[in-house]
Amino acid sequence: MVTRSLLLNTTCEEAMKTTSEGVWQGDNPLHFALPLLILQICLVVVVTRSLAFVLKPLRQPRVIAEIIGGVLLGPSALGRSSTFLELVFPSWSLTMLDTVANIGLLFFLFLMGLEIDIRAIRRTGKSALVIAFAGIQVPFMLSIGTSLVLRSTIIKGARQGPLDVFIGVALSITAFPVLARILAELKLLTTELGRLAMSAAALNDVAAWILLALAIALSGSGSPLVSVWVLLSAAAFIAFLAIAIRPLAWMVQMSPEGEPIREIYVCGIFLIVLVAGFVTDAIGIHALFGAFMIGIMVPKEGSFARLLTEKVEDLVSSLLLPLYFVSSGLKTNVATISGAKSWALLVLVIINACVGKIVGTVLVSLLVRIPVREAIAMGFLMNTKGLVELIVLNIGRDRKVLNDEAFAILVLMALFTTFITSPIVMAVYKPAPPMAPYKHHTVECATGMDSEFRVMACFYTNRSIPSVISLIESSRGTKLRRLKVYAMHLVELSERRSSISMVHTARFNWLSFWRRRGGKMVEVAFKANQKLSPVSLRPITAVSHSSSMHDDIITCAFNKRVALIILPSHRMLQFDGSLESTGHAYHVVNQRVLRNSPCSVAILVDRGFGGPAQVSAKDVNYTICVIYFGGRDDREALAYASHMAEHPGISLTVTRFMAANPLSVSQSSEDKTADEMAIDACKAKKEVTAINYQERVVEDHAEVAAAIKDMGRCTDLFLVGRSPSMPPPLFENQDSPELGPVGGYLASEEFSSRASTLVIKCYDPDSDPYSKQHCLEGGLSDVPATPYQDIEAELD
Repeated sequence: MVTRSLLLNTTCEEAMKTTSEGVWQGDNPLHFALPLLILQICLVVVVTRSLAFVLKPLRQPRVIAEIIGGVLLGPSALGRSSTFLELVFPSWSLTMLDTVANIGLLFFLFLMGLEIDIRAIRRTGKSALVIAFAGIQVPFMLSIGTSLVLRSTIIKGARQGPLDVFIGVALSITAFPVLARILAELKLLTTELGRLAMSAAALNDVAAWILLALAIALSGSGSPLVSVWVLLSAAAFIAFLAIAIRPLAWMVQMSPEGEPIREIYVCGIFLIVLVAGFVTDAIGIHALFGAFMIGIMVPKEGSFARLLTEKVEDLVSSLLLPLYFVSSGLKTNVATISGAKSWALLVLVIINACVGKIVGTVLVSLLVRIPVREAIAMGFLMNTKGLVELIVLNIGRDRKVLNDEAFAILVLMALFTTFITSPIVMAVYKPAPPMAPYKHHTVECATGMDSEFRVMACFYTNRSIPSVISLIESSRGTKLRRLKVYAMHLVELSERRSSISMVHTARFNWLSFWRRRGGKMVEVAFKANQKLSPVSLRPITAVSHSSSMHDDIITCAFNKRVALIILPSHRMLQFDGSLESTGHAYHVVNQRVLRNSPCSVAILVDRGFGGPAQVSAKDVNYTICVIYFGGRDDREALAYASHMAEHPGISLTVTRFMAANPLSVSQSSEDKTADEMAIDACKAKKEVTAINYQERVVEDHAEVAAAIKDMGRCTDLFLVGRSPSMPPPLFENQDSPELGPVGGYLASEEFSSRASTLVIKCYDPDSDPYSKQHCLEGGLSDVPATPYQDIEAELD
């Protein structure tokens, strides 16, 4: 027996070694800590990401896939196989797995704290405050009855006080980060409904963590006096943090805007987070509270918090945090819910959770005069659970307040309530119907009257701003017609937490956010000039996924009644003069806008138009050339160029290409008549504007290409139609079909010139999602609520 005991001890010591000597030395890597942990992480990431991809069409947040993945890897599914558990999740590795998972969770809670701005919560209106209060009070009261039932059936012997508080927190909590992701998926994050939901959830989150601290203090095994000491120590620690926060404020002040955070500051913050976690664990209220409080205490001014989030989030959210879901899944055995009694308890818990949270929120929302549909949507949004729920349940299980069956019931309740949020909100909440259609969908209509000429100029990065500004400055005429520019900054919403934090910043301090990200340059550009038409600037920020970014552009263009949308090409100018793609996503955005735009669209292929420095409108001196073949798009390009020619600094050349054999061009008589009228109108302007009109008869595409190359030597900007009536095959196998045959050639490597190109597509009523035909077919139901931050800040 002694020999056998020694052998077992020797085997355990060998199994707990960190690394193996390799299979060639006879070692099994799965019997050693590091290779086994690597295998576990890889398996967890593959399973959770695969489930997230499957659930993506249902618009479910990634936390749903991670919870389900954890349950599937646990004893409820794959873990039923003892061979699988012993191979991948042996009992000796669970302590190591829990430790690494909790390190990831520690920093995740720090990230959660970084998202909560105490100053923004202080500015929260009464409506959000009342909704948050009702969202906690009503379900907490119902939870007392739920805890009594559970205590009398499956958790016999549990102390009533700690159980009441744990169940109350589990039923009343709102998962702030999960709610933010759901609102982003539903494009409601920057709407009034999203603003109220996020403000109420932030208040709810803070209150829930306070209640959880109380529950942990009460669940201790000591006397009630010990619980009092725990709470007093926690309060003293928070007070100490409030006083000792000055070093963090100093780090923020020493980190200039637009520059990366110094490595010593990042290291110092991480060290403070770990120390705070150690202190709160020593106090007896869990290490997570210390990390969460440090995140709240970090000042939110400038970009310090966002940059700090970017330093941590990828490693934590992608690799370490999913381990926590698996750790929870290994403790969740759905098989413990067996028999009519257990399933009845599950139904009871779900009903109480939904009734308390949803009904309480809906009633209070109606009292503060929120419309019925929005109130119902608010109720389901506030019923969102997630990671915070799992944290509460795991702490309750570790403190012996919950047993395995109660733990499984409450995990399934959290999964169900979160899963139903997105589909129900989508079914209940409908965006306001679009306003009546407008008339001036084209440049030709808008500039043909002494009315306001509305243009929406979009930009992704600061690099495209100078050229867009130069183009708008060149569009100032000398007539009384006013030019109104909607400068739309398109920000891609990613899976990162810093992306959600960025949206919060845009919502609470939109002007500072817009100026930091390039808006200041746009503001300075459009100063009033008495000799030229005035420019009214209205900045807009749109934050959305790249897959739905075109919806933001289309919806905003319709609501603002613009006549022209200017989009930057997905191919941007490089330092060597070449054009390289910035990503397929932006390419797709431009194509979708072209297909469904409610007005004319122009895509700017920029080769440095106007130069890197800002040139005021009075100093503009550009040569612009219109390549005219005929057709609706070419007429629209000519109309825009004629408007630009009103600017005293613009020299316009209109070159009309005509086929040597007119019979080879198939064009309707209406189109031919419209072309002749457009050319006649252009000729009539020659006496008052600097327009040079010329015609060229060409026999083949080689002559066209040679003529265009010759014009490119002294041209700053080409204006072309996307689909001319006489399309010359100038460039084959082009990777930008949205630019058309001429625009594709001008944007190709074959055309070597410094001239930029503006490709214009005229408004097509058949592709307008807001047209009467689409309304009758129900097409408007697919148009989402506008998620952009609409800023009516006029800068004349």
